[in-house]
Amino acid sequence: MTVVAVVVLLIAAIAFANRGDGDGGGGGGGGAGSSDGKNDAAAQAQPTAPTGEKPVKTTGDTLPSGFPHTKQGAQSAAANYAVALVSADMMKPAARQKIVRQLFAPDQVDSTIKRLKKAYSPKLLSSVGLDEDGTPPKGATFISRTVPVGTNVRKYDDNTAKLDVWCTGVFGNAGEKSTNPVRNDWFTLTLDLTWTDGDWKVQDFTQKQGPAPVNGDNRASGAEEISDAVKKFGGFTYAR
Repeated sequence: MTVVAVVVLLIAAIAFANRGDGDGGGGGGGGAGSSDGKNDAAAQAQPTAPTGEKPVKTTGDTLPSGFPHTKQGAQSAAANYAVALVSADMMKPAARQKIVRQLFAPDQVDSTIKRLKKAYSPKLLSSVGLDEDGTPPKGATFISRTVPVGTNVRKYDDNTAKLDVWCTGVFGNAGEKSTNPVRNDWFTLTLDLTWTDGDWKVQDFTQKQGPAPVNGDNRASGAEEISDAVKKFGGFTYAR
């Protein structure tokens, strides 16, 4: 029940932060889908073929930027932004502001920071075992990592794009006394992107659960094993 409550709270936080979002990010659902409701030969999901081109430049703890002004560039931006928007740093006020300032269109930055501050309230942070600064209890490791599984372009033109990013990930507190154990999740992020100042920027985003496959028969790892894995395996800085 605790895990279910945490999932509901996080989705509620995203929904609150994106109040008044027309369709609520419901369409597309991670399938091959269509472009604005019209099917064509290009509607099928297409993997990214090796091109020999180098990925966007990124150093240190900076987020990827400088995506190509193309449909594939928009997909790359959406996949990378999904990783950042559902990361552990979103629980930390200072880091969250930095993410928003880097990823969002300039005219959306201030309002998004205010909405997310209300969404990630002390009450919500406490419910997932974190203090007001997004710090876990002593002896615990907070984990929130997102892995994009695929992207679906719902609409695209030269200056705007609407995409779904189907994701899986791990979330929770790894610790012997944790009431919010680490578990996996499946969800879809819908992002509205706009071409601004030479890069794709987020205009708006929403989140919904699924599509989720049938759970496998994997043995659940202990808290210490999960914590060690997080320290050993660094997260990717570039997706797609």
